[in-house]
Amino acid sequence: MSALDLSEVHKTRGTAAHAVSALRDVSLSVDPGEVVLLEGPSGSGKTTLLAVAAGLLTPERGRVCVAGRRLAALDAAERRRLRARSIGLVFQHANLLPGLTAIENVALQAMLAEVAAGEAMRRAQELLDQLDLAAVAGRRPESLSGGEEQRLAVARALVHRPALVLADEPTASLDTVGGQQVAELLVRLGAGEGAAVLLATHDTRLAACATRRVRLLDGRIQEGE
Repeated sequence: MSALDLSEVHKTRGTAAHAVSALRDVSLSVDPGEVVLLEGPSGSGKTTLLAVAAGLLTPERGRVCVAGRRLAALDAAERRRLRARSIGLVFQHANLLPGLTAIENVALQAMLAEVAAGEAMRRAQELLDQLDLAAVAGRRPESLSGGEEQRLAVARALVHRPALVLADEPTASLDTVGGQQVAELLVRLGAGEGAAVLLATHDTRLAACATRRVRLLDGRIQEGE
């Protein structure tokens, strides 16, 4: 069973005379353990596709299934619960909560997925160790480097052991070395543990991390490898 299955998804952004078809009959599946690179220029629809896959946007037509559940059949509370338990999100900017320490930012995501607090902290510490972040566990985001923040975002996306990881330009704010490190961590700690990873990027240097590449242009899938 695919972790993510989109079938003929169409999504319009804007209203009336300003409406634009952001996704045009997009069909895409991502299986457990697979890393799919979603490529395309800015404005091609990559962010919209990820938002639809996460249940943050609702398409006008088409089917979206995550971990075997059709999103259209769920109410808002059920979608939030599915997102908290089954989806890990990584964005271009880490979006960490400034009032929490590094380890608390990570553990909170596990607790939102209904993992007990003690187990959530244990998992968070384990990921910080694996990501070479143990030394900053007690520090707040304002004192961290951009690379440290983005690695924390990876830990936060993986701590609840989701079936699907959606990453939107997670390396755009990093240098070449830092960006490659974040991509490799998503592969090793995400897909390596059986999650399906869909990574949207315009950085073609990340191609080596992918098991498959898909190009999106003007809201349409153009090609795959």
